[in-house]
Amino acid sequence: MTAYNSCFVLIRGLLREQRHWGEFKQILQKQFPLSDIITLEIPGNGRLYQQTSANNIAAYTESLRSQLPRQGNINLIALSMGGMIALDWMNKYPTEINSAVLINTSVRPHSPFFHRLRWQCYPAIFSMLRNSAEQIEQQILDLTSNTYENKTELIKQWQQWRKQNPVSKSSALNQLIAAARFSNPEKPLHPILIVSSKNDRLVNHSCSKKLHDIWNSDYQQHDTAGHDLPLDEPQWLAQTIYQWHKSV
Repeated sequence: MTAYNSCFVLIRGLLREQRHWGEFKQILQKQFPLSDIITLEIPGNGRLYQQTSANNIAAYTESLRSQLPRQGNINLIALSMGGMIALDWMNKYPTEINSAVLINTSVRPHSPFFHRLRWQCYPAIFSMLRNSAEQIEQQILDLTSNTYENKTELIKQWQQWRKQNPVSKSSALNQLIAAARFSNPEKPLHPILIVSSKNDRLVNHSCSKKLHDIWNSDYQQHDTAGHDLPLDEPQWLAQTIYQWHKSV
């Protein structure tokens, strides 16, 4: 498998849009200068905010495929719920995918619900359905980032994006339902790198470790970053993905 003349498709998770990849996209491009780096939008988020999110992962897969300028020769990099979409994509359209990097994701039936979304986060998650845009973005940052330094400027940017592209309450609820319902008991046939954050405060890192153990997939762990690993440690993540592709 070679990544150097193929494309990377980046998929984010709950309530996030393509701009939330931040500087990671540019850093990854430097690692793979001959590859296209493509970011897509989950319906209901970002530039697709006027659509209502579906309550199932399969619908997101079809939408993302329709957004691609080309089919095939794809390397997926997916975070959290994005990892569920990546797994669904690989299983349904295996010839389109070369490989996948799954970051801080979780899958039924391999992990219990209170690991897939830590029970300590439940009050904050459900309060997002009634809070203001400013409060929601602050809560998301508090839950997902451990080491990012300039949070004051970042939260202003995120709040501005939410005002521009507001996620409806029905879309937010449907995304939560889609993630909770998704099940993928079998490992895809593609090369997979599973990456986790040991100090993830949103999803227990044991969910990633469990997939590694069951599927015997390649695995890397960061010891201090939060759930949003591309935000907290973009250089480390891009270098880890580059080294893995070289080895594969």
